[in-house]
Amino acid sequence: MTPYPEDLERWRRAAWISARARAVGVRAAVPGARRQDVAEAIEAAIRSQGAEPAFPANLSRNVEAAHYTPSPDDAEVLLAGDLLKVDVGAHLDGAIADTAETVEVGGGHRHDHLRSAVRAAVEAGIAEVRAGVAVDRISRAIEGAIHARGLKPVRNLTGHTIERYLLHAGKAIPNASGMSTDRLSEGEIVAIEPFATNGAGEIENGPFGNIVRFRSEPAGTTPVARSWFERFRTLPFTARWIPAEERGAFSQVRRHLQSYPVFLERGGGLVAQWEHTVLVGPQGAEVLTRGDGAAGSAP
Repeated sequence: MTPYPEDLERWRRAAWISARARAVGVRAAVPGARRQDVAEAIEAAIRSQGAEPAFPANLSRNVEAAHYTPSPDDAEVLLAGDLLKVDVGAHLDGAIADTAETVEVGGGHRHDHLRSAVRAAVEAGIAEVRAGVAVDRISRAIEGAIHARGLKPVRNLTGHTIERYLLHAGKAIPNASGMSTDRLSEGEIVAIEPFATNGAGEIENGPFGNIVRFRSEPAGTTPVARSWFERFRTLPFTARWIPAEERGAFSQVRRHLQSYPVFLERGGGLVAQWEHTVLVGPQGAEVLTRGDGAAGSAP
């Protein structure tokens, strides 16, 4: 990777679009709203700005930590008190931004301690970001902010570096200390992504979350399946994005696909998440996904 992405302004715009779409999802997360409608509103907001979703809108709630997106026939509605993770990503020609916020559906205050802990954790982690910093220093800051509020970080979920068309590009940013010997380099794009819980502090695999990605090129399959590969490349996608008349082709490409399970808190605890994409600078981080895109002009 070059010291800074050659198309850095494209990354900044993808981040602005992601933040705007995140805000759309947060506003749409009201009691009685269908998760499918919220996901489609987020994805429509991304496409309306000339970008594409970098992955299906993740709308995981309560003990679900990540990796749930609605199926085409999902009719579930949000309930007052649900702790909903709105995890959003947009890309422009492979320049990816990734951001998340946790909302309590209905605007109550039962989960304020979890939401405030994970928000403090993302800020504590970002404050340590600079060229050459040990990743473990960021992890200690995240862990400390969560422990200070009597909660646990989810140890086996991490932030990550991002490269063009690669959402998880190689370096992990753990949410607990003692798990990394890496250092950050100037110009890297990094997602700082803490998860906090009142449960066991680990996730386990649950049922299929309606998300897949190509792990190999579907050579020798149908033109329809190959068109999916051209469209999505290495990025995750979902059956909601495929016309109903084409979905039968999934059986022909199954061996080329990686599927994503929903991540469930192992102890049955509630999980909150907050995430920003940042650019690593010599003296600190440029937080690319800070704003919600509601005011001002786009970059």
